[in-house]
Amino acid sequence: MSAGCVRWLFSHAGRTLCGGRPGHWTPASRLALCSQGQSILAASRRSGAFSTEAGDAEPAPARKKKKKEQDPRAHTTLNSVGRKIPQREIQVIGEAGENLGVMHRADVIRVMEEKGLKLVLLSEHRDPAVYQLMSGKQIHEEQLKLREKNKAKAAPVQVKELTFSAGIASHDLATKLKQVESWLEKKHHVRITLRAERGQNNANLDATLEQMVEQMDVMLGFVSKPKVVRDGQAAVCILRPPSAKELSQQRKDKAAEPPPAGSAPDNGTNTTAAV
Repeated sequence: MSAGCVRWLFSHAGRTLCGGRPGHWTPASRLALCSQGQSILAASRRSGAFSTEAGDAEPAPARKKKKKEQDPRAHTTLNSVGRKIPQREIQVIGEAGENLGVMHRADVIRVMEEKGLKLVLLSEHRDPAVYQLMSGKQIHEEQLKLREKNKAKAAPVQVKELTFSAGIASHDLATKLKQVESWLEKKHHVRITLRAERGQNNANLDATLEQMVEQMDVMLGFVSKPKVVRDGQAAVCILRPPSAKELSQQRKDKAAEPPPAGSAPDNGTNTTAAV
């Protein structure tokens, strides 16, 4: 309600109570007028166009607390916990992997400061929790290993496909095999299909395909070795990159090979040609 309307109500109520002009108002009439005016003003405020009755007011909906999203990589990282060790006593593994037993966190912090090591959580679900003392270099190396392991698990293996006929020219075959080598170096699997030629003797297609694969210069493994399919009309094999175990064995075999005949033994001396 506007101020003008309130003034008009006061004036009208005064004239009604006093029976005429405002000059004849008595103290009692003024008190009655003030009480009535306050009641009218309060009622106008309660019933205003933009007001809301107390009974009609709806409580504001309570905000739901957002659950903290857990990082899926939280359990795949390896980081130092610093000096903030939540447990009072913990199981400690030494820098070289030796078991140091159960230690008070104050003693662990003292060892960390004396040796310049960091503390890494290994298992918080055991009682007591298991931690290991590591150097910064050790933590970095373990993080790299863990990252590669998780990457290998997450990345699906891609299978590339290559098809050619048994009568392929040697130059074209060399080009095809180079393509296969590049796929294997990128950690892909490769499915090779060798088609039989019409009107020619296509016996032993599997042996032919195996001989072609042996021409490649990179080490590889077989997911499935060459076999004849389609009623003898084709041979198929699936190649894969070598495993870490196979690569390690290859390095051992090369180290065990005798030096070529006629080569001078390496006695640690370095010779230079005279100019």
